[in-house]
Amino acid sequence: MRIHFIAAIVVLLAALFLKVSPLEFALLALSILSVLCAEMFNTSVEAVVDLVSPGYHPLAKVAKDTAAGAVLITACGAAIMGYLILAKYILPRYGEILAMFGTASDIGTVVSVLIVVIIVVIVKSATGTGTPLRGGLPSGHAAVAFSIATAVSLNTIDPLISVLSLSLALMVSHSRLLMKIHTMSEIIIGACIGSGITLMVLQLFKWYA
Repeated sequence: MRIHFIAAIVVLLAALFLKVSPLEFALLALSILSVLCAEMFNTSVEAVVDLVSPGYHPLAKVAKDTAAGAVLITACGAAIMGYLILAKYILPRYGEILAMFGTASDIGTVVSVLIVVIIVVIVKSATGTGTPLRGGLPSGHAAVAFSIATAVSLNTIDPLISVLSLSLALMVSHSRLLMKIHTMSEIIIGACIGSGITLMVLQLFKWYA
């Protein structure tokens, strides 16, 4: 519920800032409320199942999984609604920001990813944590994922492709967190290193090309 409330606040503030139409705002609000209601029903089902069946039972698992699935479906519907409404406001502005940096060079992209890998290995060696391929500060997977996502964004200058690339980078980073290989701070530092170094290297190649 905390995550849902945070997402709802962000979406509603974005809608107010972007000055969406009253109908669009109403549809966004309705989508948000449907997700919150689905989450509350899910919590209710889980509480009742735990009360009736404290121990493990296959039907109890089915009930909980179905309720959680309903939340997922509702959230997907809300995400689609949010995209259809907000994309026409956000993507053009994001595209203008990408265009400010310009198209990156092919050699610059390869060099930037290699530099990110080298720096990750150096930092891990300096801090004495983890191995080049697992654990430690920073997260190498997050660094490389966000490096590639940044390079893709600047090479295509397409806001939708950029968002999808960054989403994949987030999924890669989140998987490292779920597997308890890295902490949140290690992932954030890795993402910052990957995006920051890639952006800097590509701009240098652009200026001196």
